[in-house]
Amino acid sequence: MKGIMIQGTSSDAGKSFLATAFCRALANQKYKVCPFKSQNMSNNSYVTPDGLEMGRAQAVQAEAARLQPDVYMNPILLKPRKDTLSEIILLGKVYSTPDNGSNYFKNFTMGPGIATVRNSLAYIQNHYDLIVIEGAGSPAEINLNATEIVNMRIAREADVPVILVTDVDRGGSLASIVGTLTLLGEDRKRVKGIIFNKFRGDITLFEDAVRWIEDYTKIKVIGVMPYLKDVLIESEDSLSIDSGFRNSNANKVSIGIVKIPYVSNNTDIEPLRFENDIEIVFADKFTDFKKLDAVIIPGTKSTIQDMKYLHDSGIAKALKTFYENGGFIFGICGGYQMLGETIRDEMGIDNPSLKSIEGLGLLPVQTSFETAKTVNQVSGTLVFPGSESFHVSGYEIHFGKTEPVRLDCGHPLFMLNGHPDGFAVDSLRCSGTYLHNVFHNDGFRNLWLNLIRNQKQYPTQPEVNTEKIKELSYESLAKAAFDFLDMDYVLKLLKQE
Repeated sequence: MKGIMIQGTSSDAGKSFLATAFCRALANQKYKVCPFKSQNMSNNSYVTPDGLEMGRAQAVQAEAARLQPDVYMNPILLKPRKDTLSEIILLGKVYSTPDNGSNYFKNFTMGPGIATVRNSLAYIQNHYDLIVIEGAGSPAEINLNATEIVNMRIAREADVPVILVTDVDRGGSLASIVGTLTLLGEDRKRVKGIIFNKFRGDITLFEDAVRWIEDYTKIKVIGVMPYLKDVLIESEDSLSIDSGFRNSNANKVSIGIVKIPYVSNNTDIEPLRFENDIEIVFADKFTDFKKLDAVIIPGTKSTIQDMKYLHDSGIAKALKTFYENGGFIFGICGGYQMLGETIRDEMGIDNPSLKSIEGLGLLPVQTSFETAKTVNQVSGTLVFPGSESFHVSGYEIHFGKTEPVRLDCGHPLFMLNGHPDGFAVDSLRCSGTYLHNVFHNDGFRNLWLNLIRNQKQYPTQPEVNTEKIKELSYESLAKAAFDFLDMDYVLKLLKQE
């Protein structure tokens, strides 16, 4: 198979980032290039047009490669639901939800898991010129070697060379490279290149380190990629965005993201980074809310557990006080469910030990969990009296159904696929929706933010075109690949049979 695999010395070394860069750089060279990650563990998923789930990172890479995302690009998605449970998504559909402590995963990976991965690789080989494969974590986890199906086993299955990437910004990159290579054993010979990622400062000051690592390992350093802070590519998971986004604008709007234990799909907030007057902070203490203008409660893989956490920690009380004092609150999916009056789970789908829990009571709605899982792309229009009606689109992933208990004090937020979705009161000061990617809709995001700006008597801002910013970021990544990496060498690796 013609392609390369990008592995890292650690999590968050930049594997997804570089895979995205290679996908756009190669697409610009007129190659039909396909991204691939055999198994992804993340609660940030993407929904395809046919209602199938896959890892969001591969969806981003597909977009960079100018392709429609498809589940063969990420045939296995593991979605942690609770401390001891993970949902296995196989080719986009729920396969099972086993206990993490059992031998089930071993039997799955060595059975239907690897079989599905092989079929996906065969499909890609028959339909594309090149493949860019992303590994997971580190390939040097020797306790996992016997059953892993995401690092060196996949390099062997696809018979592709490996590029090892390390995070310079984190420190200890030389030792991490040497240590990783030492632990790889026979698979070390597959490593044909090294990339130092996230370098800050004068790259010429790093030349001695490059020469040393090449001399010591006898492996070519493909390049040193600088820290590209202005390239706005979606983070794969919360590991990359938990620090928030600070802003020094005098008229800044401060938005808090409620930190909950089982957060999912928190990439919903990423378009807020594109606004030049928005600051994002993560709020998990009573005092955090006093400095905020708005709060977003994100999605969750366990609504009842996280609602219980909000009550027990005092954050629920803080949120009610915040709203009573004039703050804006927005809930997405599980966050929307938590804004309601009650959450019922008679069948134990979300939590077998807690059948019902009181919500925040800020929206006149109630939620009941059902066995059927809703997974689909949706589109529709905003329902907001006094505002123009504009198009919105995104996707839904949820268990449960949320219905209003009163209609005299608010209205649905959207009409999606011909049905009402979400609810809003007090001129959108408190609102919620099942629509993931809601803030990726430029018109709605601008409307909501301008309501907050108006309340603070700040100037309203024009609509920001996020698609244009994303496209510029992909092109900047491709340019950086050619500016800082030996792409001629990468192309030679890609074309090896």
